[in-house]
Amino acid sequence: MVENKNEVKAYSITEKLLARYYHLNELEKDIEKEMKEIKKVFHLYFDEINGQNEKGEFILGDYKVQRQIRTSENYDEEKTVLRLEKKNLNDCIRVVKKPDIQKIEAAITLGILDLNDIEDCKTQKIAKAITVRKV
Repeated sequence: MVENKNEVKAYSITEKLLARYYHLNELEKDIEKEMKEIKKVFHLYFDEINGQNEKGEFILGDYKVQRQIRTSENYDEEKTVLRLEKKNLNDCIRVVKKPDIQKIEAAITLGILDLNDIEDCKTQKIAKAITVRKV
């Protein structure tokens, strides 16, 4: 349906195209829901056979299912910063300077800051979204 990006084409939205999109979107939701349920069965199987949080694999006919376990470690930010401050290890703490939007807006409202002074600092993100619903 979609042509080469470099070609300029006039596209039209038809009821048939909307219906197809709506149908595919509904199928996607159903498929994701079913896959989530199947994955739950796989995890329960591996929990029972291999143990919780243990990797494993199972071959049946032409198919092999594998469970991988990925672990990541992070420091609890608030707790770690407090502990490092107690030990005077401030060099181990990163200070991130960010504008406080609420305080900026309050300063503008109170007349402490002129909007023109920071107007060119604003950035705008635009995200496109398509939704098709049955009416």
